[in-house]
Amino acid sequence: MASAASRQGLRVVFPRQREVAVEQYEAQAPGEGQLLVRTLATTISTGTELTILSGEFPPESRWADYARYPFVAGYSNCGEIIEIGPGAEGYAVGERVVSYAPHAEYALLTPEDVFGRVPDEVSDEEASTFTLGLIALNGIRRAQLQLGESVVVYGLGLLGLLTAQLARLNGCRPLIGVDLSEQRRAWARELGADVVVDGTENVPEAVSKATDEGMADVLFEVTGKPAIIESEFRVLRRFGRAVILSSPRGPSSFDFHDFCNSPSITIIGAHNGSTVQCETVHSQWTWPRHCQLYMRLMASGELRVKEMISHRFAPAEAPEVYRWLLEDRSGAGFVVFNWAQ
Repeated sequence: MASAASRQGLRVVFPRQREVAVEQYEAQAPGEGQLLVRTLATTISTGTELTILSGEFPPESRWADYARYPFVAGYSNCGEIIEIGPGAEGYAVGERVVSYAPHAEYALLTPEDVFGRVPDEVSDEEASTFTLGLIALNGIRRAQLQLGESVVVYGLGLLGLLTAQLARLNGCRPLIGVDLSEQRRAWARELGADVVVDGTENVPEAVSKATDEGMADVLFEVTGKPAIIESEFRVLRRFGRAVILSSPRGPSSFDFHDFCNSPSITIIGAHNGSTVQCETVHSQWTWPRHCQLYMRLMASGELRVKEMISHRFAPAEAPEVYRWLLEDRSGAGFVVFNWAQ
């Protein structure tokens, strides 16, 4: 049964553009059908969160609809159930679960808010990366990869590195990563990329060499930079597929004749919102099923996430952390807030 008492907790908030605060709030006790979770670790989504914090998006875009200040930041949370309200069945106090709860000390959830349980073999920090794992898994499914296809991942941030690993698990060869950051290219090599290319080089030439002039079957756009998307299509063969896995900030200039119609390229949108909401005979891959798979891949060691965690901070350090990331995130892997201190 739930306690009637509320709890004081801390959470990370963006009061306005380019401003970060750590504020106190009141976490209510769980009511009918609710779970109270004490946060153990949360991971910063350096793409989405920094876009919202920076305010660098078109005023009429969907970004503007989403980024309403004050904004309670974060959506990748691993926590421990500490109280269960009446009627919330199927869970036990002490279980670790993951959810879209923010960077906050406590989260009040319904069982439907819980994406999955965390296996013993997976750490709090690893589990807190699950949101980006779901995005990458959905992008891989949208791409409909086949064994032996050549893949270029353009942008080796967190999402790009996860996508590259998952493409390799699907048997894609060669796997080619492209990025401007030396650190990110080094991570890509360590995590199994066959070829890694500096984005300042002649990327189509490097892809041609790596594929014996066949070019790439599939391109994953994971930079989020509208200005370079058209140029990325030069790495694709005729009838290739381009998967837009990033969320570009603003419009792109694109010659649909030269880069889509003439070479008969298929362009695939892969926002996480395209994940099926319920299991059917045609697709079982809902968010909870993808979460279960992500946990299993980490637990087995097939998906290497621990090596991608580059920085750990206390929540109180959030203003300095986001300031650093806004200035230059090129050397950042997964950045985690540890709440269990």
